Amino acid sequence: MINLKTLTVSAVGLALMASSAMAEKVLRIQSVLPNTADEVVMLNAFGDDVAALTGGSLTVEVLPAGAIVGPRDIMDAVDAGLVEGGFAWTHYWGGKHVAANLFGAPVAGAGVGLDNIAFLSWFQFGGGKELYDRLWDEMGVNVKGFMLQPVGPEALGWFPEPITSMDDFRQMRFRAPPGMVGAAYADIGVPAVAMGGGDILPALEKGTIDAAEWCCPKPDSVFGFQKVLKHYYLQGLHQVTVNADMYVNKDFYNGLTELEQKALEVASTASLSKSLSYRIFENGKALKDLTENHGVILEDTPADYFTEYSAAATKALQAAADENEFFAEVWASQTEFAKIAVPFWAGAQTSNANLGRAFADTLK
Repeated sequence: MINLKTLTVSAVGLALMASSAMAEKVLRIQSVLPNTADEVVMLNAFGDDVAALTGGSLTVEVLPAGAIVGPRDIMDAVDAGLVEGGFAWTHYWGGKHVAANLFGAPVAGAGVGLDNIAFLSWFQFGGGKELYDRLWDEMGVNVKGFMLQPVGPEALGWFPEPITSMDDFRQMRFRAPPGMVGAAYADIGVPAVAMGGGDILPALEKGTIDAAEWCCPKPDSVFGFQKVLKHYYLQGLHQVTVNADMYVNKDFYNGLTELEQKALEVASTASLSKSLSYRIFENGKALKDLTENHGVILEDTPADYFTEYSAAATKALQAAADENEFFAEVWASQTEFAKIAVPFWAGAQTSNANLGRAFADTLK
C-alpha cells in the first residue's frame, strides 16, 4: 500500500534538496589584486547584482590574488576548472594572444583616438563584443569572458622629480604595464619593468625602480605611491582606456540556467556604466586629497612624449597586424568605427575639456 505521508515528506525533502543545490552555486572569482584594491569594490557590486537578479541561486565570491594560484596563472586555472572565474585586465593575456591587447589596453587609443567611452561604443554597438567573444577560442582557452570595468584615461605616472623631456624620462627605471603598452615604452628607450600592483610600492622603496604608473588617483593612492613620489603626471597615452574583465570556466557557465547566464550578462553591462561613474567621482576626491594633504604636485607631461609614444604605438600596432590575422581584423574594426565616431566625439569633447580645465584653474 502506498504511504501518501511518506511520499509527501519525500517530495518536500527532494524540493528542499533541489533548492539547496541551487543556493550552493557559487562563482568564485580569483582576482589579480588584493581585496583592498579599488577595483574589487566594483567587482563586489557586480556580485551583489548577480545574486539579486538570480534570487540567490548564483552568488559571487571574490578571492584575492594568490588565494589559489599566482596572478599570472589565473587564466590557466580558470581554463582547467581549478577555479570557476578570474578577474584581471584583458591585456594581461597578450602573451596567449596578441589581440588581447586591443581589448584590454588598445595602446594610444588603438592609434585612432578611442577613449574609454568611445571604446564602449565600439564594444557594444560597433562589433566589438562579437570579436571579444571570439577571442577566447582564438586564445585556445575554455572560458566565457565578460567585460566589467572600463577605466581611463590613465595617468602617465609618478616621478621622483620633474621631467621636462623624454631625455629625462629615459633616465628612469619605470614600472609599465605588460604587453604592447610596455613594449612601446621600451621602443622609445624607457627602461620599462612590468610588475603587479602590490609589488610597485616595495620596489619604489627599495630603489628597484625609480618611477611608476598604475592607474588613476584613487587606485594609486590606495597602493600608497604618494608616500615615496610627489610628482604626478595625469596626461598619458599608454592607456587612454584600459578594461578589466571576468573569465568564467565555460563548463561552469554552460551548467548555469538561462536566467543565471542572463544575470551575468545584465550585471556585466550594468558594471560598465557603474564603473565609469564611480571612477570619475572617486578619482576626483582622491586627487584633491593627494594635492591638498600629501604634498603631491601635478605636472604637465612633456610635449615630446606624445609624438614619440604615438609613433611607437603605431609601429607596434602595424607590426602585430602584419603578423596576426585576428589582431588585424580587430584593429580594422576599431579603425572603421573610429572613422565614423571619433571626428564627432573628439570635436564635441574638445570644448568641454577646455571649459573643464578653465574651471579647474580657478581652483588653484
